[in-house]
Amino acid sequence: MRILISGASIAGPVLAYWLSRHGFSVTVVERAAGLRKSGGHAVDLYRPALEISAKMGVCERVEGLATGTERLTLRREGARRPVRLDLGKIFGAASSGTHVEIMRDDLSEIYYDAACDEVEYLFGDSITELSADGEVRFEKAPARRFDLVIGADGLHSTVRRLAFGDRAGSSAFIGAYLGVLTLRDVAAVEGELLMHVGVGRTAGMYGTRHPGEARALFLFRSPRELDCHHRDVPRQKQLLRNAFQGMHPEVDRWLIELDRTPAFYFDSITQLRMDTWSRGRVTLVGDAGYCPGPAVGGSTTLAVVGAYILAGELARAGGDHERAFPAYERAMADHIRGSRAVALSAAKTLIPTSRLGVAGLTQGARLISALPAGPSRALLHLTTKSGRIYDSMLVDDYPPSIAARIP
Repeated sequence: MRILISGASIAGPVLAYWLSRHGFSVTVVERAAGLRKSGGHAVDLYRPALEISAKMGVCERVEGLATGTERLTLRREGARRPVRLDLGKIFGAASSGTHVEIMRDDLSEIYYDAACDEVEYLFGDSITELSADGEVRFEKAPARRFDLVIGADGLHSTVRRLAFGDRAGSSAFIGAYLGVLTLRDVAAVEGELLMHVGVGRTAGMYGTRHPGEARALFLFRSPRELDCHHRDVPRQKQLLRNAFQGMHPEVDRWLIELDRTPAFYFDSITQLRMDTWSRGRVTLVGDAGYCPGPAVGGSTTLAVVGAYILAGELARAGGDHERAFPAYERAMADHIRGSRAVALSAAKTLIPTSRLGVAGLTQGARLISALPAGPSRALLHLTTKSGRIYDSMLVDDYPPSIAARIP
């Protein structure tokens, strides 16, 4: 049984791994010329994603490439003295302690390597047309027929547009934007996340474990969606300059790098809400089907979990998508609702809307850093949701033995 996956970032390679283990013949098409090696931001893997990674045999590599960010230096806009916080307290209290932060591109490469010898990859190409009988037309490669097509191609999914139309589902703009740029030859203190927080805007910088390279992260609020196409890079860079110029001399130096950064990312923080993300022989996984909000909703963990469940349900149903797709959607429903709630809460915390909110964030960090481990952990349990939401996720086991080789 032949399955085509569009997208080779996170969900795509994880799905390809598990589908191949369950006996399916898998092809992955990716618009980029190869795996992206720079420009990705740091992402969080919580317990269920790490357990799935362990089943894939890649946990040692994941932990070996963890960012190692252990300390937070928080500067309130206009304040003289920063607040310093042990991030181990936050993640230790927010989750069961099973958590890894890793650069997105490193993680993508790890998942790709896990099954690249068993999966066909078509880089530098994209889908242009889908037919009900499974024929797929590509921008470059000859047309081919597949039994199923799965979109793992992100918030701006081509597969979703082709299968569901331009107005599929609804996009809920959370009221903020995210920008990430790669900084070259900029000194980042090892193990430290440096953040500047003001009303409606937050900027940060951290190292990547790659020599001579760091990332600058920008989050800012907007009362409405801005007139900016997701591929209009000059306009996106200007929006960042307008939002952050003058925040702090250090932030101004990061903005100068916009003109020479080798990699840049910018997008709205938007939740994608669809009643169903399956139609005929097509379904969606990860941000393509249920993005909870980039950078704030745990979308990486959700993508890994979704890919594992989708492959498992297809195997359990013997490749019958009419049984597997509804089962996949039912299994993911509660996880998606939880991730959306996390995203809304995280956006409010990370990008305060008032001076009082900024003061509350910094004073809360100061209190947590001053308290002994026990009381600080109790306080964090009251104020953090992400880790607890993901710790509570229950995922069925789908061993490869549940399906024979699919014809």
